[in-house]
Amino acid sequence: MKKALIDFNNEELSALYRLLSSRYDSFRAQNLKLNMARGKPSPEQLDLSEDVLNAVTDINNCYSRDGIDCRNYSDFYGLSELRELFSQILSVPFNNVLIGGNSSLTLMYDTISRAFLHGLANSPRPWSQEEKIKMLCPVPGYDRHYTICESFGIEMISIPLTGSGPDMDMVEELVAKDPLIKGIWIIPVYSNPTGDIYSNEVLFRLANMPAKANDFTIICDNAYPFHTLTGSFVKPICLFDMCCAAGNEDRPIFFASTSKISFAAGGVSCIAMSDSNFKKALPSLQAQFICMDKLNQLRHARVFSDLDAVKSRMLQHCELLSPKFDLVEKALDANLSSYGVASWNLPLGGYFISLKVMENTAKRIIGLCKDAGLILTSAGAGFPYSIDPHDCYIRLAPSYPSLEELNTATELLCISILLASIENILSFSD
Repeated sequence: MKKALIDFNNEELSALYRLLSSRYDSFRAQNLKLNMARGKPSPEQLDLSEDVLNAVTDINNCYSRDGIDCRNYSDFYGLSELRELFSQILSVPFNNVLIGGNSSLTLMYDTISRAFLHGLANSPRPWSQEEKIKMLCPVPGYDRHYTICESFGIEMISIPLTGSGPDMDMVEELVAKDPLIKGIWIIPVYSNPTGDIYSNEVLFRLANMPAKANDFTIICDNAYPFHTLTGSFVKPICLFDMCCAAGNEDRPIFFASTSKISFAAGGVSCIAMSDSNFKKALPSLQAQFICMDKLNQLRHARVFSDLDAVKSRMLQHCELLSPKFDLVEKALDANLSSYGVASWNLPLGGYFISLKVMENTAKRIIGLCKDAGLILTSAGAGFPYSIDPHDCYIRLAPSYPSLEELNTATELLCISILLASIENILSFSD
């Protein structure tokens, strides 16, 4: 039986290192071009939505359920069919939903930009006039949230995730005393990259906690509500109702899209918020567009007519994704578990596996993989300012490669982890 690497003597470590180096060199010689960096749908997943392309075929069927000619200007808030769908997805009233373009990230950036220029519903002044703006960032988290913050000079405060959401004792303490903390990013279902599913207790505390900033905002990126890897679906969150019951109806702003339901670059997105926040936002929104792409909205509305249609499509995605996640998890277990140098989550859904390796080795591992032809997400990407204080987290995205490519990629990854771990152990023994 194998033993933990930490229990190897130097001679044993050196012998294993030579063996692994030989295997690593064989990978380098293959000129591999593998990529597990981003959560891209595979071509087979994109093929599932061919029906979206064919949902609008000629000028006689360009009309919505309400008789709107989708080729023309009109319907600023988006087609009612899609507003109803996203209303159900987010558990938010129909009238509080606006349909955007293909990217929810654009809507998030625009929301922060609008807060800086004009403020939100309860802002005493535009954020740009504050001494400083701070945001809470559950970690490991989504790097593009942090990119938005960095672009506005927002100070980011890391909050550890617990498996059921952020450390709420820490969140409540900080938010209650600091008026410059204006919000928190959350991905409540299958968080990127940890796969956390926020508990009702966490959501209730987020909705009810006292906040020193009157305009404290929960930026709820609901990117993966039905992205199951097990065939079972998570019960929709009811954060909006919780906030309304607590008298904090202006606190949450919701975002969602079909980017990983239909087409990654050709879906539809939405923003949902309170009446007061919409009233504050409308002048800015109406200055930017007359209406979004209603033909694309119509295509999606016809294919995804209700939640059952969405769930049916996501079960098809699950059939393609689950074997890939299973392969990676089994390979990690077979090659690493007995050595005690890594741990990882077993996500129930989403697009990622969060891998935790020995401290001070993640950058080295990612570099080894890159030199041998495997691209991974940059070290530290799951943390504000791209700084993982312990250099130990790696995000894996199994969705895009084929099973054969994943098998090769995971073997190379495991070899790289062991090489970097041995180097780390030997450096302490010198």
